[in-house]
Amino acid sequence: MSDRLTRDHRGFLNFQREDLEYRPAEARRQDWQEIYLPENLNGVKLKEQATRCMDCGVPFCQSNYGCPVDNLIPEWNTLVSQDRWKDALNRLQLTNNFPEFTGRLCPAPCESACVLGLTSDPVAIKDIEWRIIDRGFEEGWIEPAQIPPPTGFSVAIVGSGPAGLAAAQQLVRQGHQVTVFEKAAQPGGLLRYGIPDFKFEKWRIDRRLNQLKAEGVQFVTSTAIGSDKSLQALQVEFNAVCLTLGAERPRDLTLPGRDLNGIHFAMDYLVQQNVAIANNAALVPKINAAGKSVIILGGGDTGSDCVGTALRQGAKSVQQFEIMPRPPNERAESTPWPQWPMQLRSSHAHEEGGSREWSLSTTRFEGQNGQITKLIAERVLFKNGKFEKVVNETTNSLSASFSTPSEIEFAADLVILALGFTGPNLAPLTKDHALAVDGNGNLVTDAKLTTSIPGIFAAGDVRRGASLIVWAIAEGRKMAEGVDYYLKTQANKVTEISV
Repeated sequence: MSDRLTRDHRGFLNFQREDLEYRPAEARRQDWQEIYLPENLNGVKLKEQATRCMDCGVPFCQSNYGCPVDNLIPEWNTLVSQDRWKDALNRLQLTNNFPEFTGRLCPAPCESACVLGLTSDPVAIKDIEWRIIDRGFEEGWIEPAQIPPPTGFSVAIVGSGPAGLAAAQQLVRQGHQVTVFEKAAQPGGLLRYGIPDFKFEKWRIDRRLNQLKAEGVQFVTSTAIGSDKSLQALQVEFNAVCLTLGAERPRDLTLPGRDLNGIHFAMDYLVQQNVAIANNAALVPKINAAGKSVIILGGGDTGSDCVGTALRQGAKSVQQFEIMPRPPNERAESTPWPQWPMQLRSSHAHEEGGSREWSLSTTRFEGQNGQITKLIAERVLFKNGKFEKVVNETTNSLSASFSTPSEIEFAADLVILALGFTGPNLAPLTKDHALAVDGNGNLVTDAKLTTSIPGIFAAGDVRRGASLIVWAIAEGRKMAEGVDYYLKTQANKVTEISV
């Protein structure tokens, strides 16, 4: 019997959406383990959830609005609904190297573009993807791929985040020799060092690294290209060089009092905690929220990660400030379907404690004996593309008091700047190489992701700016195609010359 005949096309009418549940907030605040309770959606329930997929004639979930890696979402939904998990895994792995990364960490633009979401709750695509890949590992279906005979070409990849790892796997499976260089002690990039363990435990990265190593990828860690080893040396040693450095340059605030102790960038804060957990669970990081009044500037996912981290460290209070106005509870008219909707989102960390405030603009920091004690802000209104002061605006924050008619004063022992990133740190590389950059400092590439220097490629945040993991994987795969084409072209040239 065909897939079409065995599929329940009324699933979206028969079943309501159910999501994976979290562990109780009080319990998960006490440890650094993952927050999820995946057993709440067992195989039977996920089969029901998969039948909610309408198998649309035009599946926007896998369009440019939905999935950058072009996941075959309706296909593996159908297969899961038929209890054909291994077949679903095969379809999933055709487009995505690391579904366990995206399944846990991607904000799921596929779901916001789901056609069912026009009239009901969208299909739980992310949860289904997550369970397919977990089932694959549990059943032993995921093994190192059979690698073709060596091509004789070697490729260096600088950076071991999702873009670099995806490119490495694609290229080694073409028979090329691949070496990944990482400046940190272990591969993984910000997947390992920037994302808290309570969202993503790092053994999941190690599991994939073992697969990559078994397929032939070599890793060189604690080596910063540009200082420990030059880019020019890589060009001599390898036939192609891929740059997947990420966009790690943080956005700063140039305000009075910025030099006070107790003001830190989010990545400095998160990395220290992750390193502490990896090395010794009892190790106390230097930047510690224990017993402190913490303010986090920035309302995005990184700010949320800082909220969860501060709560687990035992902060006295945690507040998260955002300069933009509070988003609407439902999709804003300015972002109609299938665009990524502008609307209020609450994370697991917001359920665990702390408070959020919007429309607050920091004006200065104050302190005593070189240590921050206060953050001064003003309430603002975003109107016609500009911020305007709101005088004598009241606030619900318990730790706030009024300093002047237009300013609000907050107690603060620790301030975390989670304001996003302004681009990659290319200085070590560009000191000897004239790599072209755009107005934002990102590397410029052509359609095959070649930089301004032939044989040097770039993918991910280093060329597109800070973005999603799913985009990094998509770009890594695309860059691998460009590198493979380039190497085969070089081989053809050599053959023509020899003839």
